[in-house]
Amino acid sequence: MSVVAIIPAAGMGVRMGGGTPKQFLSLEGVPIFVHTLRKFVASEVIEEIYLVLRADDLERTRQDVERERFAKPVRLFSGGATRQETVARALAEAPRTTVLVVVHDAVRPFVALELIRRVVDQARKDGAVILGIPSVDTVKQVERQLILGTLPRERVVLAQTPQAFRYDIITEAFARAAKDGFHGTDESSLVERLGYPVTVLMGSDRNIKITRPSDLPIARLYSAQERQSEEEVKS
Repeated sequence: MSVVAIIPAAGMGVRMGGGTPKQFLSLEGVPIFVHTLRKFVASEVIEEIYLVLRADDLERTRQDVERERFAKPVRLFSGGATRQETVARALAEAPRTTVLVVVHDAVRPFVALELIRRVVDQARKDGAVILGIPSVDTVKQVERQLILGTLPRERVVLAQTPQAFRYDIITEAFARAAKDGFHGTDESSLVERLGYPVTVLMGSDRNIKITRPSDLPIARLYSAQERQSEEEVKS
């Protein structure tokens, strides 16, 4: 079974406050996206990885990737102006023999290998799968500064990646979105609007998305913990 992982990394990192895009910030001496790539290279269920970036970042990223000497193919592509365009460009490069497509945020470097495996295994059965965690806060539906209602927390999940889809489903969803001029905030939203059921698996609180300066201390803590665990296994 051909399983391709798409890692969009073409964002500007606006919420990080400008400067270096968040995916290129250093964590334990290497860019954040490299930590993410390491997880997908280590995953037994992923066969090939597409890393999608801004055209201006391709050369420096290529050097980082070559330095890692990955044992699995990592292909670099130029992305678009939005996440949706970026993923669409990578999707267009996937061979038609592809069976499953997995999409994961470049700035979620702490995804567990077990979660990647579970998402892929479930997508083989259901066709469309995402990770999600329950909201611990009360969720309000608002319009401008007015509350329209309160959403039951038991019916709300906070979406995470990786998200995995059958190749035919995700390509149809992207094609329809482009035709209709629809823009979603994640890949599953494109699939949902076609009426395909999307399964939600329990994610992890550790599977954080590094988007704000306040996320960095947590990321350093998690990274140190992972390094310690690896050293204990080796010893």
